[in-house]
Amino acid sequence: MPAFAAPDGTELGYRVCGEGRPVVCLPGGPMQDSDYLGELGGLSAHRRLLMLDPRGTGRSATPVDRTSYRCDRQVEDVEALREHLGLDRMDLLAHSAGANLALLYATRHPQRVGQLVLVTPSTFAVGISATGESRLETARLRRAEPWFDPAYAALQAIVAGDATDGSWTAIQPFFHGRWDAAAQDHHAAQEGHQNEEAAAAFGAEGAYDPPATRAQLATVTAPVLLLAGEVDLNSTPSVVAELADLFPNAELVVQPGAGHFPWVDDAAQFVATTARFLG
Repeated sequence: MPAFAAPDGTELGYRVCGEGRPVVCLPGGPMQDSDYLGELGGLSAHRRLLMLDPRGTGRSATPVDRTSYRCDRQVEDVEALREHLGLDRMDLLAHSAGANLALLYATRHPQRVGQLVLVTPSTFAVGISATGESRLETARLRRAEPWFDPAYAALQAIVAGDATDGSWTAIQPFFHGRWDAAAQDHHAAQEGHQNEEAAAAFGAEGAYDPPATRAQLATVTAPVLLLAGEVDLNSTPSVVAELADLFPNAELVVQPGAGHFPWVDDAAQFVATTARFLG
């Protein structure tokens, strides 16, 4: 398995899928290894995907300094991968929480970004968040589903601040466009792949400076694709649209019927959208 050294000496690993021009892929979680990305629904047929395992996950070593799990401190891990690959500029794809890392990388190293794809992105780095009511409104689009009533009641409890561990389990169907066998298998396969200590540190105090990041994104001229899922509770389309407005050269696509994992919900549609953008 290919690996490289981060600036602090931590050995970081990554998966390689497909052939052609490389796209560096940053997983979400936060701090989950890249296995759940698979081959992004077959995007590997169009581009060579380099799937980074963040420090302390998957194929990557645990750092000596655990404060280095903080999002802003991992920016130089991504830069070290670019240097390791010998790329002057790299195309970057990030999912969910990984989008926060991609945003910070783009502001710190804008000249090193060729194209940027943000898939159902988290937006903590720019201080944007969905309201509880907007999440409930999105959830109500699923009212015809057989699992809707208990899942919606659990979501109401979460929004009201009365969540239990069972509440988070109950709302899992909302994160997929179809809660079928494929979605359930995808969800089950993620068990044990997240570094919980690292996840707690990822967004620790000091990780983000939203006003500064928002201002800097206005100067990032690389083409950006933002892909939202129509029924995604985590990164609602309105939130992703607000993020898109921060870039001077952005395209927003809302994938119909998709949740938080659009390559699982409709691989053909996801690949068509991302492959067209990446060229």
